[in-house]
Amino acid sequence: MESTTTGGTFAHDRKGDRIELRVTGFGHADAQLLAAEVQQEYVVRYGEGDLTQLHPDHFEPPAGLFVIAYLDSRPVACGGWRAKSAAPFGIRDGDAEVKRMFVRPEARGRGLARTLLRHLERTAADAGRTRFVLETGTEQPEAIALYASEGYAAIEKFGIYREHPQSICLGKEFDGASAV
Repeated sequence: MESTTTGGTFAHDRKGDRIELRVTGFGHADAQLLAAEVQQEYVVRYGEGDLTQLHPDHFEPPAGLFVIAYLDSRPVACGGWRAKSAAPFGIRDGDAEVKRMFVRPEARGRGLARTLLRHLERTAADAGRTRFVLETGTEQPEAIALYASEGYAAIEKFGIYREHPQSICLGKEFDGASAV
């Protein structure tokens, strides 16, 4: 269950600890720290980091949002979305692309990724976005399982990795009920 205050949105993880979700922007120091950690995770799993170009402006409302989850004032998870316009390879007007979903290893197993994903879905739907799209890979079975359990399905591959055999692209329509 989430509640909102002026300082952020609060939720409780599976262990009952209070988690604070803060909109920070992608340029925030904690966002950059976690983004560097997720890049290292990609190096371990794929042999290189994600080469997709990201800029802090991509995540500025109303065209996007970047959120960090804090546990005991420590940044432990992050994720964001950026608005997309119609483009080749299945991207439509109204899409929002999920980027840099990550939970630090010591904070995994608490439901943080699911809480963060649902929060991002709500904010994107509230901003008028109609579908979430994302690119993940075969070496991230935990992410694939999370997205499948939240109603994401395979879509046409897009982005710089669309020809890569390890690339998997998923999407989820917002129909009011699905973004709750």
